[in-house]
Amino acid sequence: MTAPDSSPPDGTAEAAGRPTRVDARRNRERLLAVARDAFAATGGKAPLDAIAREAGVGIGTLYRHFPTREALVEAIYASELDAVVTSAPALLSQFPPEAALRAWMDRYAAFFAAKRGISDTLRAGWASGAIATPATRERITAAIAVILDAGVRAGSLRADVEPDEVTMMLLGVFLSTTAGDSHELTGRLLDLVVDALRPTAEDRPQD
Repeated sequence: MTAPDSSPPDGTAEAAGRPTRVDARRNRERLLAVARDAFAATGGKAPLDAIAREAGVGIGTLYRHFPTREALVEAIYASELDAVVTSAPALLSQFPPEAALRAWMDRYAAFFAAKRGISDTLRAGWASGAIATPATRERITAAIAVILDAGVRAGSLRADVEPDEVTMMLLGVFLSTTAGDSHELTGRLLDLVVDALRPTAEDRPQD
């Protein structure tokens, strides 16, 4: 069992110039991963003590990192959003723009699925002000713009499509499918979105 995390919860270690304990960071990351999966499986109703046990820490460690359920949900959402946004340039470094866009769509789909598991707590937290309202759509659209720009320069993606239009198409896919729909169906719909973003013969510059 992981040793209890005795790091101060208010960031005083960082303020004093001492590095955050490696095991404390590891515990936090493990708690986020376990909670994300548990909330996805239970619609956000997984008991916090069960999450702590699965993560291999005591309930006190969980509360030191996340004093409330809302704080845990907010941290999961922020972590997943950061991951999907920062994956855009990373994918472009590995794949051509068209392939990077399709891989990024899968990452965005996973983010949307994780959000479904915590949607009730998120909405209540946003309404009450207990959870800060993130600039989700703006950040997602900015990530799409990075990939579209690369595709336009490479000639593999259309130049007459706005990033926000792609965001709307993707939201249409995710909102029209449910948790019970097959992964293959979502993949096929995303393939069709990519097909719509490929330049036609008329779009290509003439020699």
